[in-house]
Amino acid sequence: MFKPVRIGIVTVSDRASRGEYEDLGGPAMRDWLGQALISTWEAVPRLVPDEQPQVEAVLRELADQEGCCLIVTTGGTGPARRDITPEATEAVCDKILDGFGEQMRAVSLQFVPTAILSRQIAGTRGSTLIINLPGKPSAIADCLNAVFPAVPYCIDLIDGPYLETNETFIKAFRPKHAKKPGG
Repeated sequence: MFKPVRIGIVTVSDRASRGEYEDLGGPAMRDWLGQALISTWEAVPRLVPDEQPQVEAVLRELADQEGCCLIVTTGGTGPARRDITPEATEAVCDKILDGFGEQMRAVSLQFVPTAILSRQIAGTRGSTLIINLPGKPSAIADCLNAVFPAVPYCIDLIDGPYLETNETFIKAFRPKHAKKPGG
């Protein structure tokens, strides 16, 4: 039986989790992925407060129980006291992939000087790639445009499913020796 690729979409926000603020980041990530992927996929959304144990638990659940090959988070990556998403991500990951954060900050600095305050990271947990994104929807798109070309091949390397992109929107990079399953 065919199962769609599962992607975790996590918004980390005290105010949104209390219903005081509309979650704009989660829908922005979902919309961007909807344009980027031609593989059949389903979103597994979560909305959690800025509490490190809760963020860690959600990341573990999405990777280990829900079988998400990719988890994207929004929120909680700044320098404020309650911003704990990178710490939660690091706590659950087997490996940190520094290049993702470096590239996202480099691209964001082209738009706002405060991007240097951003602490988003990425890492792997088993066959799951976890990427922290900023909270602002336009910054989410800027960062995904910058790093997503490497995402499908990264997921290949950690034994996740084969993701295909809509090349008119974003082109995934895979080395010439990387073969499509069954191809």
